[in-house]
Amino acid sequence: MININGVYECRIDAKGRFPFPAALKKQLASQLADGFFMKRGIFQPYIELYTMEVWQLEKSKLIKINEYQSKNVEFVRKLLAYSREVELDPAGRLMISKDLASYAGITKDIVVATAINKMEIWDKKAYEKSIEFTPQEFAADVERIMTDEVYKDIRGE
Repeated sequence: MININGVYECRIDAKGRFPFPAALKKQLASQLADGFFMKRGIFQPYIELYTMEVWQLEKSKLIKINEYQSKNVEFVRKLLAYSREVELDPAGRLMISKDLASYAGITKDIVVATAINKMEIWDKKAYEKSIEFTPQEFAADVERIMTDEVYKDIRGE
C-alpha cells in the first residue's frame, strides 16, 4: 500500500501528454518503472490513476466478482471501459487518451490530486468546483465520516 500526498496543477499538450509532477515522482520513485493503470472515475467525471502495485490489489477484488451473473459482467465492463496501462515517456510525461480526456472534460489545464493510494486527474475548473464547500458542510462530513466509520474500528466497535 502506498501513501501519496499533494495536489498539482499541470497543462496538457496538443498530444494529450502532461509532465508528471516531480513531487509525485519522488514519492513514487520505487514504482515508476512499473507504470500506472488509468481508468474513468466512478462518481464524477475525472480519471483515476493507480500505481501498478495498488491496481493489482484493486484487481484482486474484481476477480472475486461472479462472472456468471449478467449485472456483474455489465458492471465490470462499465468500470473498465477505456481503461489502460500507461508509462512515463522518456521526458517524464504521461499520456491521457482522447476517450478518457473527453470523459473527464479535460482540455488544457488539469489538476492531479492524490487520494491516499491513488491519484485523480481532473479538468482544473471541474476540480475547483468539486472541492467547493462551506465550513459547516465540511464539519458535518468530518463528524459523520470520521466518528462513525473510521473510528469504530479503532475503538473496537
